[in-house]
Amino acid sequence: MRHLLCCLTLLLLYACRPTAAPPSVGEEARPLLHYAALLQMEETDSFCLVTVRNAWKRDLTQAAYVLVAADRPLPARLPEGQVVRTPLRHAALLSAVHAALLLDLQAGPCIAAVADTAYVVSPQLRRLCRSQAASLGSSLSPDLEALRAAACDVVLASPFENAGHGALERLDIPLIVCADYMETSPLGRAEWMRFYGRLFGKAAEADSLFAATARRYKALQRQAKQAPAPRPTVFCDLCTGATWYQPGGASTMGRFLTDAGADYLWADRPESGSIALDLEAVYAKARQADLWLVKHGSAADLTYESLAADCPAARQFKAWQTRRVWQCNTLSVPFYEEVPFHPDRLLRQLVGIFHPQLKLPPAPPGQPDYYTPMPPPRP
Repeated sequence: MRHLLCCLTLLLLYACRPTAAPPSVGEEARPLLHYAALLQMEETDSFCLVTVRNAWKRDLTQAAYVLVAADRPLPARLPEGQVVRTPLRHAALLSAVHAALLLDLQAGPCIAAVADTAYVVSPQLRRLCRSQAASLGSSLSPDLEALRAAACDVVLASPFENAGHGALERLDIPLIVCADYMETSPLGRAEWMRFYGRLFGKAAEADSLFAATARRYKALQRQAKQAPAPRPTVFCDLCTGATWYQPGGASTMGRFLTDAGADYLWADRPESGSIALDLEAVYAKARQADLWLVKHGSAADLTYESLAADCPAARQFKAWQTRRVWQCNTLSVPFYEEVPFHPDRLLRQLVGIFHPQLKLPPAPPGQPDYYTPMPPPRP
């Protein structure tokens, strides 16, 4: 009897033990990204988990998406996140930079609406906006009626600190948070194309484009690092009123300048955005700088005369006196549309400006010069 009771007890204990949990949804996940700080992607055979970190509180999650191919059944067990069936077919884009990327990925037919079309510079993107994409007006206050009429199945929108998306959040249209502009490394922002490629069924194209971009960028960075001394000293942009903004050393532009082999005068500053300085502070540090890079958006290009007229102190800078001022007019060249996802293009030009003695690979056909020398004063 005692033996029988022992057997029964063992059987009951075995029957009541917890069953082994099925494998976690993330056990077979493959991490995909290497440079982005605000984006994490893990891919399995049946879905892709995308996590967007809060750019202002990086220990928090801004959004999570579970991408599942529309031609496959929805898996029974999925991680937490908004399910997005891919590929997306009709998207509203609140930034032209994402529209330009979709054109690069051969996903132009998916662009149903675009905001801020008045500021589009790329001829190809202008044609698309005229012939195919509805105009949503301002990205800060998009036209909701135009958005409804475009029958979009998703809206790609950039986040802002302590702000939501207003009326967009009340529409029955999923929002994709595009925090790529908050990345502080050129390759970190460009790597977001791998997320956007998966949204629109262009994963292979996006992976290939990014791999080529990263390879060229790193090769140019190595070439600049090996350039013979001295490294030219550089400062940036214009005095506006009483304030002169310089890129922080940890900002995207600050890193571009350092990666291109310049001795950027504020490279040691930890800011990932702009540094607000007064004219005296910039003058004290940059008066003897070799090069002055000016990025602006104006109806006409600047000249040495107009630069000195707007800021008389410009005449006291060595770069003005030696005619080594370069300008980028963002209303004339597609700087904001191309550089975020093609950082190698800007880096190539900056290396050429800083180290003209180097033999650089040829530019792609039709590639514009973002920065051009300011025309010399009239005799």
